[in-house]
Order: sequence, then structure tokens, then C-alpha cells
Amino acid sequence: MKISDFISPTQVMIDVRAGDKVRLLEQLSTEAAAATGLAADEVVREIAKREELGSTGVGNGVALPHARLPSLKAPFALFARLRHGIDFDAIDGEPVDIVVLLLLPEAGDGAKGNALACVARALRDAAALRKIRSAPDSDALFRIIANAA
Repeated sequence: MKISDFISPTQVMIDVRAGDKVRLLEQLSTEAAAATGLAADEVVREIAKREELGSTGVGNGVALPHARLPSLKAPFALFARLRHGIDFDAIDGEPVDIVVLLLLPEAGDGAKGNALACVARALRDAAALRKIRSAPDSDALFRIIANAA
């Protein structure tokens, strides 16, 4: 599975402003719901429920909030590069400035279940993160992340 299998250039946002983690997750969840035709309250609730289990801030300024939804047929992601890092309760205690909100089908078959691992692999590479943080626009950012994994 490749990132471009579940994220398109229109799902990449740059210079996103976020006051805090809760508002950012609500904003991204609402946008993801609109793009997938899901109910916004369901997506917001499921993302928040997963975050209550433990922060999805994986370190190095990256967060991978995600949820499984029974009505979703294929993985869907929104990629957001924040204008300024925010506190995300990340495992390394550092602010987060790269967020990939990932919605997954409830039944995690092989290919669909690999979407989260695919994103995590792509974003653990320091060179890829430097390129992501310095991309001049969302088109360039999409090309970088599509080729990162």
C-alpha cells in the first residue's frame, strides 16, 4: 500500500492554524467527515475516543490521530502541516506540527489495515520530515509524502 492510495492532493493542507489539540482534531474530523460523507459527530467522537486511550503524538513533531469506522469502505487521510507546533501530549513531549488524521474501515483486512503503518513508516524518516517541513506549497508537499513510503 502507498500513501497515494488513500490521500490525494486535495487532502493536503499547509499552514493550518490550530489553537490547541482538541480544536484541531475537531476541525480535521469535520473536514474528513465532509469529504467522506460520514456524520461529523461520529468522526469527531471516534477520533476523540481513540485519543482518550493515549496520545497519538508519536514524536518528532508528528501525530497520527486515527479511528475505525464501520460505515467506511476504504482508508481516508487528511495531511495537515501546522503553521505553529501545538502541545499534543506526544510521547517525546515536543510540540506537533505534522498531523495525519486517518479514518480506517472497521474491518481491518491486510491492505486497509496497513494504511496506518504506511504513514508511520513514511514519517519516521528524518530526511522526509525535513522536506515536508520545508515544502513551499501543498502540491510540493503531496509529492513529497506520496514518494516517502
